[in-house]
Amino acid sequence: MQTKSTTIGLKMQFKLKGLQKAFPFSFLIFVLLFFGCSPKFSNVALPIDDLKEFSYNGSSVLADKWWTVFNDEQLNILIDSALQSNMNLAATWQQFLAAKAIVAREGADKWPQIGASAQSAINLPEPDFVGGENTQLGLTANYELDLWGRIRTSVQAEKFRSEASLYDYQTAAISLSAEIATTWYQLIAAKKQLQISLDQISTNEDIIKLIRTRFVGGQIRAVDILRQAQLLESTKEQQIIFETNVALLENQLAVLLGKQPQINLAFESTDLPTLPELPDAGMPLELIRRRPDIQQSYALLLASDRDMASAVRSKYPRISVSGRGQLRSNSFQNLFDNWAYTLAGNILAPLFYGGQLSAEVDRNQAIKQQRLLEYGQTTLEAFQEVENSLTQELMQKLRVENIDRQLELAQKSNRQLRVEFLNGFSPYLDVLIGLDAEQQLRRDYIVSQRQLILIRIALYRALAGGFETGREIDNQ
Repeated sequence: MQTKSTTIGLKMQFKLKGLQKAFPFSFLIFVLLFFGCSPKFSNVALPIDDLKEFSYNGSSVLADKWWTVFNDEQLNILIDSALQSNMNLAATWQQFLAAKAIVAREGADKWPQIGASAQSAINLPEPDFVGGENTQLGLTANYELDLWGRIRTSVQAEKFRSEASLYDYQTAAISLSAEIATTWYQLIAAKKQLQISLDQISTNEDIIKLIRTRFVGGQIRAVDILRQAQLLESTKEQQIIFETNVALLENQLAVLLGKQPQINLAFESTDLPTLPELPDAGMPLELIRRRPDIQQSYALLLASDRDMASAVRSKYPRISVSGRGQLRSNSFQNLFDNWAYTLAGNILAPLFYGGQLSAEVDRNQAIKQQRLLEYGQTTLEAFQEVENSLTQELMQKLRVENIDRQLELAQKSNRQLRVEFLNGFSPYLDVLIGLDAEQQLRRDYIVSQRQLILIRIALYRALAGGFETGREIDNQ
């Protein structure tokens, strides 16, 4: 058996030498010159000239895990848990793994395709085929010489799409972390508003008791009691609204953590954080290199460029080599006594396809221009997000300070009005109007604080780059 296999190998080698004689030497030089030539990238530069600096800037360095700047241990636990258990994020990771598998599938075209076959049959009547049996074993191999880089550019395109899928995953992770932080501080603010409404209900009930006592003494009108009762009921309505908000935000947070909303998760209440110093936004070019959504858009642009290169090279001739070896016998016992082999070279040159190949090139050229413009638009929108967040934070800080001053003035005014009312110098209506305004300002102050924190979260999200999520990436 081993001797026959060696004999076959020698004869195949002889045939290869004959094949070399069949092709001119100049053709072999031609093959060597073009084989391994890598198609060059065409223009994929950012379609934006003269990048400007951001209008405002800070000095603190933004960490990759940006949420740690709040020094909120409960928030850190929530985000770390969500990065492992959120189903949307896990689905995006599987999308990346599928893109990697496509790269491996397309890359297989760079290697010979080898297959094995086996066949056994009985032919009747036997006189028509001596022995009546037909047994065959064979091997086939096919290999396309990638002279023009068509296959390589196709594989490169899938690699870039795989990178884009990874950037998409990183973008989803950043979005999830921002959504967790946003929901968490909305929940804290809703709980604070609920507590304020409960305190206001208690205050309003105490005032009703006081004015009823004065009503008995003839010092106040019945309509004042009704107005105070109306304010009490209005505050109770606020309580219902805030209790609903707390429940809905807890449900939302549970789903973001990959849990059922019916499960009662114990979220430890904390206070709204004091914002750290404004982060350093850096230069626009740094933002382009850092943000995964911009990098994703750029990777898709590179993929479309490789698709176009592959479409152009599909118009060139294709050269392939195929080989086949076969063992055949009328009986299994004599199977290895008869064999045959074939070695062939094929050239396929497209001559007339009715404009199909040129149309494919035009299509890919248009897609590339589309990706280029989308890349530019994604970059502009990233700049806008940073600029908007910086501007909004500066303005929101002024609004928080203004509401704080209003609240302080309202408290002083109401204290004075109560003294005047008790001494009979002011009507109760002034006290009621002042009390209602003060309670509304307390709620507005919490809302303005919450909005300031959400604006800062949006700024961190706009500046954030990729960070480790605990999932490993196999680069092989």
